[in-house]
Amino acid sequence: MPHLALYTFGVLKSPLADPSPLTREFHESGEAAYREIAQQPGYLARAESTDRSLGARTDFDADWGDWGEFVVPAWYGKGRTVETIALAATLSLWADLRPAFDAIYSGLHRGALNRRYDWFERTGHPGHVFWWVSGGVIPTWQDGVSRLEHLHDHGSAPHAFTFQHPFAADGTPTSVKGAGPGATGCTVQP
Repeated sequence: MPHLALYTFGVLKSPLADPSPLTREFHESGEAAYREIAQQPGYLARAESTDRSLGARTDFDADWGDWGEFVVPAWYGKGRTVETIALAATLSLWADLRPAFDAIYSGLHRGALNRRYDWFERTGHPGHVFWWVSGGVIPTWQDGVSRLEHLHDHGSAPHAFTFQHPFAADGTPTSVKGAGPGATGCTVQP
């Protein structure tokens, strides 16, 4: 049975190490939202470092296990050191489009989405991309970056798509009724 992979990437206005209240709010809301999302039906897994003692290291230095080496899109131009890194990226697996939609556009994550422009720069690049993987396949960070760049260059296609222009696992166009920031639910249909 295929699973849905989701890669998100955003460039932060301030480095993660910035001690400002706004950066602390981002950290706190993100951690709480991830805990809540992990409890949602249809959520399968997300990339997490296998090294719990990162200390002063960055995502670039972490061991991500089967999720592969941490990489970012070529257009990311900010730092890669503990003091300068200014990005947020996630990589996760879902059972289907509807559970992903419901988790992302509800609860704490919905609240964080409403504040995204407080924290993130508007880059002109997509902030997320979906694609289907065969059951048992773990997507890598490189897969996510490649799909996001493909989406930016070519638009939604079965290879890389968004909620607004989704594709079913068989490659046919589908829809997620109610997709978008104001949505309260969705229906997935061919």
